[in-house]
Amino acid sequence: MSARDRIERALTRLVTASATERLAISLAALFASILVGTVLILGAGRITECATATFVLTHPTPFGLPRLFELGFCYNPVTVYDRLFLGALGDPLSAGWDPFGRQMALTLRETTVLLFTGLGVAVAFRAGIFNIGAQGQLVVGSLASALAVLQVAPLVGGAPGTAVSLTVGLAVGALGGGLYAAIPGLLKAYADANEVITTIMLNFIATGVVGYLVLNHVKDPDSFATQTRTIPDHANFPTILFEPTANFSVIALAVGVVLVGVIYYLLAHTAFGYDVRTSGLQPEAAEYGGVDAKRTIVASFGLSGALAGIGGALYALMILGKFQTGVPSYGFDGITVSILAGNNPLGVGFAAFLFGILKSGAGVVNFATEVPPQLVATLRGLIILFVAMPEFFRLLGGRMKGVQRRLGRESDGGETDA
Repeated sequence: MSARDRIERALTRLVTASATERLAISLAALFASILVGTVLILGAGRITECATATFVLTHPTPFGLPRLFELGFCYNPVTVYDRLFLGALGDPLSAGWDPFGRQMALTLRETTVLLFTGLGVAVAFRAGIFNIGAQGQLVVGSLASALAVLQVAPLVGGAPGTAVSLTVGLAVGALGGGLYAAIPGLLKAYADANEVITTIMLNFIATGVVGYLVLNHVKDPDSFATQTRTIPDHANFPTILFEPTANFSVIALAVGVVLVGVIYYLLAHTAFGYDVRTSGLQPEAAEYGGVDAKRTIVASFGLSGALAGIGGALYALMILGKFQTGVPSYGFDGITVSILAGNNPLGVGFAAFLFGILKSGAGVVNFATEVPPQLVATLRGLIILFVAMPEFFRLLGGRMKGVQRRLGRESDGGETDA
């Protein structure tokens, strides 16, 4: 058997892995990333100078024999991973744990925005198209949402004003992100333009144009920052259960959870979802079966951008209370969230929560330990890389023609490789 055959066989096995097997692979990858990260932490702790070692590796001393060696390390890997994971949840193992504390709110806040960007990217990937422009769509949706709410909020006050402002803000954010995503969709469908290149370019265009508009046309005259005017308090997402300074609302998270179910049903149980899935798996067969490929591409891009745009609306209406340039890379993180979830809308929720923990926990590690931020970022990257790569190769294998032929032979009972 050639090396190519072995690779195709391994990828075929990965593609056909059950949900239980994929979960076991992800957990094994997470454990492996922690082991590699531990080695990095100890190595960095050996080349760093400190007054007192926080972690000591001592050779066992059986039968009262003297120690053969003793090594001290400036960084304690147990403390680092404790702060990274448990610290992000507000120390759930402690006696006085408050599930509605500030740290949990910060973790859920990151999770909520990543939920929408991850869903958006997953929709596009399921259609066989690569939407790398979720960041630009999020930025456009965020500014559009903030400007719309600034116009609507003064017209209606109180609880009705909150409902109207949030509805308008989310709708306009979705519209802005969807229309901006339709540009690469139209270019892909009718000009055969590579969507990876066009969406990456449109990310830069969105950032530049939005920055220009805010700086020169809608900037808050009383602020030195490049930002819009502050949205009235009643037009922001109300904080329930958590403290207001955490800038998190369970209502926004609930909207995300509902949309997870809606997108799952849309893809799994509707004609549009069938068109999307068949276009992503077998484009030629989909065309032969009567699927309008061009319309499916544009619609998938539009829906993908709309979801990212809602994430941008949450950034403006829940986190900042205005629009400000320098938006964090939620759109790019959403790509990895989608890959980790295997482009399954139900899996996006769990993947977004993991990313929320890592982003929130990194801040806890930086605050509670002397580990440099660069090392913390490396540990985060290791975890993301190890956990996401099996799913990435599974998705890649599903698109390889050799693997598709092997799957076809297996389904017909014709697999004879030794």
